[in-house]
Amino acid sequence: MKLYIKYMVSLRCKMLVKEELTKLGLDYVTLNLGMVETKEEITHEKRTQLKNNLLKSGLELLDDKKSILIEKIKNVIIEMIHHTDEIPKTNYSGYLSEKLGYDYTYLSNTFSEVKGITLQQYIIRHKIERVKELLLYDELNLTEMAYKLHYSSSAHLSNQFKKVTGLTPSYYKKLKAKRTQNLENL
Repeated sequence: MKLYIKYMVSLRCKMLVKEELTKLGLDYVTLNLGMVETKEEITHEKRTQLKNNLLKSGLELLDDKKSILIEKIKNVIIEMIHHTDEIPKTNYSGYLSEKLGYDYTYLSNTFSEVKGITLQQYIIRHKIERVKELLLYDELNLTEMAYKLHYSSSAHLSNQFKKVTGLTPSYYKKLKAKRTQNLENL
């Protein structure tokens, strides 16, 4: 039986879900971001118990199909941008369609309808958050970041970063360095 969990976006969340499943004596086959597949059907009582326990930790067991699809979309995007170094062989729209088995237009329209922003805007937000992380780690230059995140050039990445944050990548990096230095002087 597959269960879909909203807000399950990190390794910490996965550990928390694993712990709750163990407490309830539920065995699972797979445990991924946003999804758990149990070995057997879960009783209504245990499902309710799991739902309540997850809610206490800020996670939500999903029931309706649109919410489940939205969580699948979000998890594929988060995995693709934040947790893998593999560059999709196709563009993001093709990658999402292939991974989820739906036409991109359907995915995009459903996402916009439910979330109130376009799928493209959501992807851009996550790409910019990833750039912020990479800037702090200081392991890649802007050209390498652009390549890693599927930008056509470092100039395109820079322009999009400034459009979203109001800052250039280099200025953002300087601000973070200055803030860190100020904290060290306390």
